[in-house]
Amino acid sequence: MGQRGFWDEEARQEKLATKKTLLPRLAEMVPWENFRETLEKVHLKERKSNAGRKPIDAVLMFKLLVLQRLYNISDEELEYQVNDRLSFMRFLGLGIEEVVPDGTTVWLFRESLTQQGLVEDLFERLEAYLQQQGYRARGGQIVDATLIPVPTQRNSREENRQIKQGKSPKEWDGHSHKQCQKDVDARWTKKNGRSHYGYKNHISIDARYGLIRRYEVTDASVHDSQVLGAVLDGSNSSAKLWADSAYRSELIEWVLTSMGFLSQVHERGHRNRPLTGRQKQKNRTRSRTRATVEHVFGSLVNEMGGKLLRSIGLKRAKANLGLTNLTYNLKRFVMWEEQKQSA
Repeated sequence: MGQRGFWDEEARQEKLATKKTLLPRLAEMVPWENFRETLEKVHLKERKSNAGRKPIDAVLMFKLLVLQRLYNISDEELEYQVNDRLSFMRFLGLGIEEVVPDGTTVWLFRESLTQQGLVEDLFERLEAYLQQQGYRARGGQIVDATLIPVPTQRNSREENRQIKQGKSPKEWDGHSHKQCQKDVDARWTKKNGRSHYGYKNHISIDARYGLIRRYEVTDASVHDSQVLGAVLDGSNSSAKLWADSAYRSELIEWVLTSMGFLSQVHERGHRNRPLTGRQKQKNRTRSRTRATVEHVFGSLVNEMGGKLLRSIGLKRAKANLGLTNLTYNLKRFVMWEEQKQSA
């Protein structure tokens, strides 16, 4: 095998560029500098002097988090993959000779974003940019929620009872390492006869562009309808709102009407009062639009490495899922921009 030289490396990079996969398009089309003002509020370490290595660029760290959410990989795996893959390094703007931030640095940066509540600001900055580029929420909105699994906690019944009461089990006292590994915010719920443990990602997308406009994160036991008010998007150009039958109740219908929304929520059958043929037909018609939101959740599973969360606690779940929703919007924005350019 001959020795590889500089021109061999350059030729391989050019070959990658011609493939025009997702990462080069994201690197080119996303206005990364728009996020800098928020990102630079994060201070990993206060510098005592100007001597020594400069702090890692905040936009670079943000792009690392986007990479992580694109493929749903751990901090350690992210460090390995960036060192191993030319496409990742090219996306980050790193040369082969440059040092890649390690997994601990990535964790610290994300933790700072989480504790300072900056992920929501990043999401809103992207939303503002999307509107400036002509992607305003149009066509009405579609609301839904998806279960987000986390590793199951092996607690005793007594420990779970105390956790539900908002207490820390006495057995954990004096075991700080054990406490920090226990998720006391995640909850169990049942869906289609199966038990699920974790959280829920509640979202609202617009029917025209399929972009996530609002989101909320709760534990899995919270019913979808309880979060409807938090994800309603009042900026949509249409008053229509689609949702499945989990959001159907007389109170919700009254509230939606009072707020000026035009309900397209699925009808629900009841014991001894099944749906009529007309109601079933209305549901089928509404499903043609409502099903669009399932494409978002399908993308999380089939294109972004699945929905499993590795973090512990509701606060971190909100930050991680906020980054996931933001990353989905980046992918969707690139898709629409490409269609615009090819038209």
